[in-house]
Amino acid sequence: MSAVPKPPLEPQLARSAKRIPAGDGWAYEPKYDGFRALVFKGGDEPGRTFVQSRGGKPLARYFPELELPPGEYVLDGELVILDDAGAEVFDALQSRIHPAESRINRLAAETPTRYRAFDLIARDGRSLMDAPFAERRSALVELLSGAPGAVEAGPGGWTAGTVELTPLTLDPDAAAPWLESGEGVIAKRLDSPYLPGKRTAMVKVKRLRTIDAVVAGWRPGKEPDTVGSLMLGLYDGDELRVVGHTSGLKAAEKRELVTTLAPYETGDRGSADPSRWAGDRDLEWVALRPELVIEVSFDHVSAGRIRHGAKILRWREDKEPRACTIDQLVE
Repeated sequence: MSAVPKPPLEPQLARSAKRIPAGDGWAYEPKYDGFRALVFKGGDEPGRTFVQSRGGKPLARYFPELELPPGEYVLDGELVILDDAGAEVFDALQSRIHPAESRINRLAAETPTRYRAFDLIARDGRSLMDAPFAERRSALVELLSGAPGAVEAGPGGWTAGTVELTPLTLDPDAAAPWLESGEGVIAKRLDSPYLPGKRTAMVKVKRLRTIDAVVAGWRPGKEPDTVGSLMLGLYDGDELRVVGHTSGLKAAEKRELVTTLAPYETGDRGSADPSRWAGDRDLEWVALRPELVIEVSFDHVSAGRIRHGAKILRWREDKEPRACTIDQLVE
């Protein structure tokens, strides 16, 4: 039997797939747009709870409003913040990573966090890492449903304090709506143990969308005289709003685009504030006249912006820039 896990611990990971896997032995859960977090609860005394990020960093001080069920256990799950419509707002989570305690406490009251638990990997001094996922899931249901003040939330669902049990189904067709209207689907092997850092028993299928966007500018690459990414713009009335950027340019494209884009440059250049997550990142940008249009694919929108780098599908010489409007981002 494995020893009871202690932080830092690598969470089990998922490999990407284009389709939801079908067949016997799979369980399906919704994919969330939040912070992956492991909760190590050593008991009910103050100071015996540690909340760890995916990368092993402490998170608890940024989310003081978390109310966890009593006991001794280790949970795997996702921290999320919801808007009034129940949609996850990733930017609100990012705003919590701040040194000022007064700001954290204010935001904790204004935009409270939920913890969506989807795995239980230890309980009452006993590791469950070697147990199959089906057994760990049953233990998680038992923990949350038996917690003081637990409330049943839909078929098989429970909420205890600020902890929610993530939905689960064994039917791939029942999971399909999560892919069509949400962040995506996570599929897990029911017979698999918990495998820290491994991608062998979990699959993630992201929702994929496409839009036509104006190339509003470009950002230099790491190598001199290369394009690192294209800035994507959409019209909101008469205003061209930058809503994201591309990723995945090949080395040859990065060199060729410098020449291709040069005739469209306006002469405006600048730099954005350093990223909260990558303070050494160069965010210099070069503005372009709004005359070029590309079709891109992406998987998620948060606060009116494409969350991850979009992939270029094709250049659209047949598309008018003004036809690239912000309503394409509406869910």
